[in-house]
Amino acid sequence: MKHTAARTRSAVPRATTHPGTAPNTTSRGPGHGRRRARAWARANGAVLRLTTRLQEGLQEAARRPDRGDISTTTVIIWLAAIAGAVTIAGTIAIVIAKYNGKLFGA
Repeated sequence: MKHTAARTRSAVPRATTHPGTAPNTTSRGPGHGRRRARAWARANGAVLRLTTRLQEGLQEAARRPDRGDISTTTVIIWLAAIAGAVTIAGTIAIVIAKYNGKLFGA
């Protein structure tokens, strides 16, 4: 009797190691379970959404180049305001530390 591939396949029963696995899948090693596959699918979806959002933002920036620009004058005014506030707070702290005893009658 001649052995063909079809006859060999039907003559040899396939053994499964786990009831949830298909009979013709081979083990791909650790870390390839269903839970891990779902995690990879979510991560890939997140990367796809992030990439799409980034491309849309770049297209919008190319279409409207003046959107979101902060002028140099605005930055200088903010830095001066912050420096002034820190200077005033520091001066008040120094005065309170210097005259702390006299303020509280000690």
